[in-house]
Amino acid sequence: MTTRPPRRSPGRPAARRTVPRDVLLDAALACYVRRGIQATTLRDIAREADVTPAMLHYYFGDAGQLRETVIEDRLMPVFERIRAPLMTAAGDVPSLLRLFVDSVFEVVGEHPWLPPMWVREVVTEGGALRDLLITRLAPSLGQLLAARFQQAQAEGALNPALDPRLLMVSLIGLTMFPVAGAPIWRQVFSADALTMDDVRRHALVLLERGLELGDGKTLL
Repeated sequence: MTTRPPRRSPGRPAARRTVPRDVLLDAALACYVRRGIQATTLRDIAREADVTPAMLHYYFGDAGQLRETVIEDRLMPVFERIRAPLMTAAGDVPSLLRLFVDSVFEVVGEHPWLPPMWVREVVTEGGALRDLLITRLAPSLGQLLAARFQQAQAEGALNPALDPRLLMVSLIGLTMFPVAGAPIWRQVFSADALTMDDVRRHALVLLERGLELGDGKTLL
């Protein structure tokens, strides 16, 4: 007579081993970086973590809940590393600009996936993180920095021809985009020797002195 195995009661999925929740979040983030957030399935993440999809369902529910958990537990702390010091920073505009650039490159050095994810998920139309930027990240920081730049203009400490709102856009353009595009420009210019610290210094020089065309030449 053949004895059937007992039917497992609902609850925690059977598994060969216990997998910490953080490992599953790291696997999800790795898949998001490699494949894109919207293109990643629970099965992709399960394969990355070497678990069953049932385990992901047990910990996080569905794919949407897992995505929200990754955003809160993995992405927001990284973004806050850049945002928080700027929200409380004192000092003049040069100090503020230097803090922005240094903070971005410090965080990117620890999390090199951030710039390419920023381009794919924020800048690209339909990106999964665009609403996050618009509703949670940009309003407070963008308005604060624009107000600081506008005040500096009123005090004669910043070029009055600059638009304070677009200066924030320029800061992103001098930091996140060069890092995200490094595989391209390194190949085009045979510039493998250039490091991210070189890119950081380049951004600071452009912000401090601009092109210095000389002989009174202007572009306008």
